[in-house]
Amino acid sequence: MSVIETAVTRLLGCDLPIVQAGMSWASSDSRLPLAVSNAGGLGVVAAGPMRLPDLDRAIGEVAAGTDRPYAVNLPLYRTGADEVIDLLAARRIPVLIASQGGPRRYLSRFKDIGTICLHVVASEEHAAKAVDAGVDGLVVVGAEAGGHPPAGLVSTLVTARAVTRRFPGVPVVASGGFADGAGLAAALALGCGAAQFGTRFLASVEANVHPAYKEAVLAAGIGDTRTVGRGLGLIRVRANGFAERMLELESAGADLERRRAAFTAASLRTAAVDGDVEGGKVEMGQSAGLIDAVLPAARIVERLVEEYAAAIGRLPAVRPAAAPIPSR
Repeated sequence: MSVIETAVTRLLGCDLPIVQAGMSWASSDSRLPLAVSNAGGLGVVAAGPMRLPDLDRAIGEVAAGTDRPYAVNLPLYRTGADEVIDLLAARRIPVLIASQGGPRRYLSRFKDIGTICLHVVASEEHAAKAVDAGVDGLVVVGAEAGGHPPAGLVSTLVTARAVTRRFPGVPVVASGGFADGAGLAAALALGCGAAQFGTRFLASVEANVHPAYKEAVLAAGIGDTRTVGRGLGLIRVRANGFAERMLELESAGADLERRRAAFTAASLRTAAVDGDVEGGKVEMGQSAGLIDAVLPAARIVERLVEEYAAAIGRLPAVRPAAAPIPSR
């Protein structure tokens, strides 16, 4: 197995600076996280939509199926978050990736049991608050990301670099816009210690989503996503009937309640589980346009490493400038 050592891999204990994003439904079971962790990256169970017994079972299956690090992603706004925290603490999970809330809510409890705590942020301001609270590392999300990009839509390139410049000693995972090994090389060049891949792993054999959802990823170009839901929780989704309705309401200046009704009438579950990719929320990042095949997760990890090696091999070396020819 290949090794690419960075500050993030040293912190987490994994071989590769490849983090599989915690994606509701897609990694809300054991298959995808287990495959990624066993391939040398960090697999992540998405606790967001999971009932406690299902989450407990999935964690048990991952723990039994690998001796490598794995993580659980917890959106702190979800119903029953405190009960989920109790379960994760009882399970003594190796890595927690928390999002959509403040880290002080959980940090001391998990640090006391040795869990590594990464916090998801989308701005310098939120990064500063998380670092001040004492998190072990950050996942920095930029505008290209699927799911929940930053409201200001500042790119990953700029946001991640701003954070690594401001907090040079903090391990950072860059997230948003990464689909191949060239992207991984770019993340490390920014000063990050890893890249997080979400949409790339949506198009994996093990992703727990409907085949129509995976086909929607493969069919998308880099310009085929939209951001909708301003004031309601911005999301980046595949252009479809739902996205068009939201954009029409937003451009017409519809009041918040009308927009909320349309926003909540559709769901990610409808697309991911039922396969309604026209009326559901088909969350994906702009990197969908860089993805051309559904592959086993282990092969995706392997290919990311191959592409990374090729990318850094293409970079031109710095050499001394040629001495000027003296004039006569």
